[in-house]
Amino acid sequence: MPVKASVMAHKAIIAGASGLIGSSLLDILLQQPQYDEVLILVRKELDINHHKLIQLVINFDELEKHAAAITGHAIFSCLGTTRGETPDNKQHRKIDHDYPLLLAQLAKQNGVKHFHLISAVGANRLSTNTYLKLKGEVEHDIELVGLSVLHIYEPAMLIGKRKKPRLAEQIFGGIFKIIDPLLIGSLKKYQSVKAETLAYAMFKKSLDDTEGTFIHTTDKIKKIK
Repeated sequence: MPVKASVMAHKAIIAGASGLIGSSLLDILLQQPQYDEVLILVRKELDINHHKLIQLVINFDELEKHAAAITGHAIFSCLGTTRGETPDNKQHRKIDHDYPLLLAQLAKQNGVKHFHLISAVGANRLSTNTYLKLKGEVEHDIELVGLSVLHIYEPAMLIGKRKKPRLAEQIFGGIFKIIDPLLIGSLKKYQSVKAETLAYAMFKKSLDDTEGTFIHTTDKIKKIK
């Protein structure tokens, strides 16, 4: 059910609206009265029509050409890839690091108050794990941008139906159904979380103008109502 409007309607921007989390977030924002405009940055137009929705087809390598459009209340960076999908290291870094960082810089430049970033549990720029190191680097670099409100989400295993299923996620999704109840106390942050749950938490936090940088692991994400 839509949440009753308690704040002025805003504009939101989603990068990565075709992905698992981004698509769930898009569905939510289009339903909620707090947002009267949702701009999605896409490589090709999505088959979605809604009076709130604006689709901007771009080449992310030329994102700065569209700087004037990067305005509003909140930007949600749901960009991300895997080695399997993007084996080229340079391109992988662009998607997971460079594009989100440039979005954050444009947000700061244009006075966007909120920035929401999807990262991963265990992200650490000093990690010996390549994936976690990259996630840690983008968290660190975006934090240095100096945004008023920065929310970083660090889920472990994501549950949901992707347009292009990932075999590893399908396998581990079944495993996590068994081990989730065993992950208690400080281990709760390693539990799986539904994409819809994470997307709704992002929406809810975008309504909170408390300034600062906030890290949300799975255990915290599940408590956001």
